[in-house]
Amino acid sequence: MKKSLIALAVMAAAGAASAQSSVTLFGIVDATLAWGWGNGAGHGNRFALTTDGYNSSRLGFRGTEDLGGGLSASFWLEAGFQSDNGSGAATNVNNQLNGTPGSPALGFAGTVPAGSQGLMFNRRSTVSLGGNWGEVRLGRDYTPQFWNRTIFDPFGTNGVGTNIIQQVGTTLTGQNAVRASNSIGYFLPARLGGFYGQAQYYAGENVSNSGANHRDGTGYAARLGFASGPFNVAGAISYTRNTPLGGIHQNNIGGQWDFGVAKLMGQYERDSVGGIDGTGWLIGGPVPVGPGEIRVAYSRFEVDFNTAGVASPKSNKWALGYVHNLSKRTAIYTTWAHISNSGGSSLALNGAVSAVNDSSNGLDIGLRHSF
Repeated sequence: MKKSLIALAVMAAAGAASAQSSVTLFGIVDATLAWGWGNGAGHGNRFALTTDGYNSSRLGFRGTEDLGGGLSASFWLEAGFQSDNGSGAATNVNNQLNGTPGSPALGFAGTVPAGSQGLMFNRRSTVSLGGNWGEVRLGRDYTPQFWNRTIFDPFGTNGVGTNIIQQVGTTLTGQNAVRASNSIGYFLPARLGGFYGQAQYYAGENVSNSGANHRDGTGYAARLGFASGPFNVAGAISYTRNTPLGGIHQNNIGGQWDFGVAKLMGQYERDSVGGIDGTGWLIGGPVPVGPGEIRVAYSRFEVDFNTAGVASPKSNKWALGYVHNLSKRTAIYTTWAHISNSGGSSLALNGAVSAVNDSSNGLDIGLRHSF
């Protein structure tokens, strides 16, 4: 009888512990047949089996422990990979393209290139503490300014339909356009009458006697939004120290209105890197159709070198796609996109090559499964 009572007590304790904490394995595998066609003198076409045409392939673990009194601790480890060849995605350890001297393991560079290492938690690697006052999150995480780019884009910054702001702006604004390492983030609590937001600080972690650029890779960002019923709008600002470029500013605003039969999305971005400015905007939205949705977007981006006699490269992009959900976890999709260039731009789609001031077309056909 005594042993039975002890066994019951152990089982009850285990049940209470499992009710207070949980760990989830999750992921996405997305494979894409991608065609790219260039135009003009010396153009080149390309076909490839690639990845992430609809969602980014990933493998992750996340968990939460209830600490009582409204307090909880959480972790999130998420690794990106290329589904076509199994290689791990790239990461950046110090928010700089060139690391500090004394990092031979990284080849004196802060960026670890894709495919040259095992699977890494490059997408997200955080531990956090949350309560009624909000959440404090530590580690590698998305930057606040990236959220507006992806949430208010019908294509979610994936595949050939990715908005031109993401395609060009990420190149312009550098390594913190999407994620930041060594970050300290704070998120506002829910139930604030529709208001939401976050603030983030990230460190370059250079030693103080490394010269004038000892604070490179250090920066801050913030995002504030309001969502109520069918309406959602948010703005974000950011700044990253970069001595050679004179600092990197990335600021944007995005919003959407859900009409029920369709969502209308829009965004505007203004970037500044040294003496170079970038301006872009997007309009589009998804239209639910039975078990799937049609996605359409038009985006534009212009780079201004602010130098007399130097042209301003401009690119315009149309994208049209359809996603068919075979189940809650499995979908097939296709996306077509067309890009036109002027002012010295030569952007092309899906790895194709186009002549300066010419155009390019791209097509994705893919399969996505989540778990």
